[in-house]
Amino acid sequence: MKTLGLTDIIGPIMVGPSSSHTAGALRIAYMARRLCLAEPKTVEFRLLGSFAHTLTGHGTDKALVAGMLGLATDDLRIRDSFDLAREAGLAFSFVTLPDAEYDHPNTIDVRIVDAAGNAMDVRGESIGGGAAVIRKIDDIDVRITGESASIVVRQRDEKGVLAHIAQSISDEGVNIATTRMYRERKGDTAYTVLETDQAVGAEAKAAIEDHPAIYDVRIIPGDARADVERVAVPDVAAALQRFADLDFGNGAALLAYCEEHGATLSEAFLAREAALAASLGYADGATTYLREALAVMRCAARRPIDEALPSMGGLIGGEARKLADLHERGGELCDDQLSCAIAYAMAVLETNASMGRIVAAPTAGSAGVLPGVLLAMQRTRGYGDDDLARGLAAAAAIGYLITRNATVSGAEGGCQAEVGSAAAMAAAASVELMGGTPAQCFAAASNALTNMMGLVCDPIAGLVEEPCQKRNAAGAAVALVSAQIALAGIGNLVDFDQTVEAMRKVGRTLPFELRESALGGIAAAPTACAYCPDCA
Repeated sequence: MKTLGLTDIIGPIMVGPSSSHTAGALRIAYMARRLCLAEPKTVEFRLLGSFAHTLTGHGTDKALVAGMLGLATDDLRIRDSFDLAREAGLAFSFVTLPDAEYDHPNTIDVRIVDAAGNAMDVRGESIGGGAAVIRKIDDIDVRITGESASIVVRQRDEKGVLAHIAQSISDEGVNIATTRMYRERKGDTAYTVLETDQAVGAEAKAAIEDHPAIYDVRIIPGDARADVERVAVPDVAAALQRFADLDFGNGAALLAYCEEHGATLSEAFLAREAALAASLGYADGATTYLREALAVMRCAARRPIDEALPSMGGLIGGEARKLADLHERGGELCDDQLSCAIAYAMAVLETNASMGRIVAAPTAGSAGVLPGVLLAMQRTRGYGDDDLARGLAAAAAIGYLITRNATVSGAEGGCQAEVGSAAAMAAAASVELMGGTPAQCFAAASNALTNMMGLVCDPIAGLVEEPCQKRNAAGAAVALVSAQIALAGIGNLVDFDQTVEAMRKVGRTLPFELRESALGGIAAAPTACAYCPDCA
């Protein structure tokens, strides 16, 4: 299982509209590009599962081409990737296969021919939150996450090759984190996939290639932030043990730590983040990252209030401005804090749907809830940015536990997993900012999950626009209600961990049509179907 960190929950910082179908799709294509032996010239993307139903609606097509061009997930040029590809001489095409077999609902097969005439087939899966895994290369099962720097070696399966690879890497001062070898038959072609703690340079690559059984070597850079400083770890064993002690497996363990050490939820999670960084040999960059994420959130929440941002699909645009107009003429029904939260939450989804830059928190489709609540509390209660960063860390603690023990992917668990999780995160953050206890933070998060349990994911025409935008506003309201109940000292009969497990089970029972396929729920209403190109 992936070791989750802060940027997996409050992040990635990305171009919308979908963390799984935009950022995750881009990541698949990016890793496939890095597996090429020469510049890719033609590529065919074959889309399975939910991808087959939401190709253009989630900007998946643009993201795939952008990834094949080597763009990052937060590069605003993603929206222009088709033109960039034509300028670069990259030919691309898409095939949707809604009835094909797959193991994961977010699956893409990529067929690439490079400038040297090499052909390669790659299968990737977008596993939520912008993360992705390469599962096959030329029909050989592999597992490449790109979390750390990865070396992919294609070789003849014979004695001594693995030892040669390891020695070549070690001689260049690179430490191997994991090693796996994949093959179809003994003595035939095999792939060795290694993850390393350091970047792999040309010298190590050349050393590996200097063996008659090695066919080729590909390097995939890790997705660790380039600006995070490497540090020397004097006692590696102690650093690893420290992280093991703080790698909370569930809410009960995290709450016990908070009570034993008199820590808040944010302090406990940031202690875990610092321990994780130390165990990997990185400086702790959590504070810097939280400030960066907050700045992106603020921009995403404010711009649509000043100017309408038409969405890619044309279903939304201008809603945040209308809410601001309502406020200016004194026509609001809700109080100032809730009204601000609603407007900010809807504004972020407007930015997201226009392929603007947002922070997935925990996903792009639910990106408006947390900034909506926190920025509203700042405006109405005067919290500083340091306070809001603390709220983000508390929210990350809740999102981490949900991601670890259930899912935040709409394709796996419905909208309860996306907006429901975001509401739980915002509820806990609100309680901490208001001086509540860690136990009350967990109670608030449980309230939000319970109140949104069973919510289906049914985007009209496959677009992260309607009803997603209004659900973000509703999620912000649920978060504030859930927090107020918890702050009053009203407990729950079912604890947080059991609530997360119940949400996970509900998500598994939802039919495919109600999990981001745009085939059920409100998306299947006759009026909604008129907006779907495949139905019209």
